[in-house]
Amino acid sequence: MSGAAPTVVPRRSAALVFGVAVTAYVAAVFHRSSLGVTGVDAADRFHINAAALATFSVAQLAVYAAMQIPVGVLLDRYGSRRLLLAGGALMVAGQLCFAVATDVRLAVVARVLVGLGDAMTFISVLRIVAFWFPGRRNPLLVQLTGTIGQLGAVLGAVPLVALLHHAGWTPAFLTAAALGATVLLLVLVGVRDTPHAEHTSALAPDLAAVRRQLADAWAQPGTRLGLWTHFVTQFSGSVFALLWGYPFLVQGQGFAPTTAAALLTLMTVVTLVCGPVVAHLCARHPFHRSAVVFAITAATAAVWAVVLAWPGRAPHGLLVALVVVLAVNGPGSVIGFDYARTFNPVHRIGSATGIVNVGGFVASILLILAVGVVLDLATPAGRSTPPLSAFRWAFAVQYLLWGLGAVQVLRYRNAARRRDAAEAVPVAAAVAGPVT
Repeated sequence: MSGAAPTVVPRRSAALVFGVAVTAYVAAVFHRSSLGVTGVDAADRFHINAAALATFSVAQLAVYAAMQIPVGVLLDRYGSRRLLLAGGALMVAGQLCFAVATDVRLAVVARVLVGLGDAMTFISVLRIVAFWFPGRRNPLLVQLTGTIGQLGAVLGAVPLVALLHHAGWTPAFLTAAALGATVLLLVLVGVRDTPHAEHTSALAPDLAAVRRQLADAWAQPGTRLGLWTHFVTQFSGSVFALLWGYPFLVQGQGFAPTTAAALLTLMTVVTLVCGPVVAHLCARHPFHRSAVVFAITAATAAVWAVVLAWPGRAPHGLLVALVVVLAVNGPGSVIGFDYARTFNPVHRIGSATGIVNVGGFVASILLILAVGVVLDLATPAGRSTPPLSAFRWAFAVQYLLWGLGAVQVLRYRNAARRRDAAEAVPVAAAVAGPVT
């Protein structure tokens, strides 16, 4: 994101480019979440335990997190269109491999390809927003991008489960690959990097400038506040949707597969509703965004405490409440990107965004691994599926991550405020003043 949006941009053209770019992100979320509702079937297909199943998601998310900063560099050098095309092609290849895989190693390679392609998508769309729309609309459009993208999780829930159970593993994932290929053609035809071709030639900083931008972005406490905000708000809902929520509902709580998939769909629908609400709160109260972060985190931890402490299987109404609260995690994590925007000048927003985007996915990787290990340790020998007690111990690991994240958010909020007070003109004064 090395430049600002041009002053005059045709609205229809901007809407078309944004619409196609967001469609690419919807497809990326679909590919990313397609393992979540097929985890039980994957364990049967590849004859693996919970810890081994976790390696599929860990491989995918680890590549995603590791690629954020390199992708930011590639983005400034090659533009959003090329990265969206490359990312889409990688995800299609990954789903094709997953469709035909019967070996664990090929399946892991498939998820790595999906993670690589997914890593190129979201921040490419954010860069399109920066160049095609005026700055005052950026916060809402970024939140809408993250929110609308969750429609991909809807496609990756009930429809994919129904297709999987009706047609089988290979046809289901071949269909997923075909969907990705269709979106790839849309990007090829409908996306341009900037409204005016003359801006394209000025978008490739040298490596020394890239290193300086990364160092400056990391040195800004507001960037690290964004990273820890993303860390503390994203992992619980993300892990529930990506992998362990479906087994928890089916194996632990006794839900039918279609009912569990419907609950995950409800989670996505609530996310669609909550995204604009969170964006509105942050726009109206920029001085109190950390209060929103703490409220979301506290509510999530509190509802999980009731679910985990409930004797026996939890009532359906309580699990619906859990899903609703988890749905707010995604919009809450987007607040981290708003910190990156308001604490950094426009020429290094790409670097800051890449740094922030690492936070939640590192937390998700840690939780996915921990849940898989604890499930295996807490499952009695000879039993093929984990009991509810094993899921209770596994999900209790979340409290360690919430504690760490909350302390770090408080730490860097205070650091950002001190730096803001020490500077005569805060970095973000032109946008929203001191923003914590």
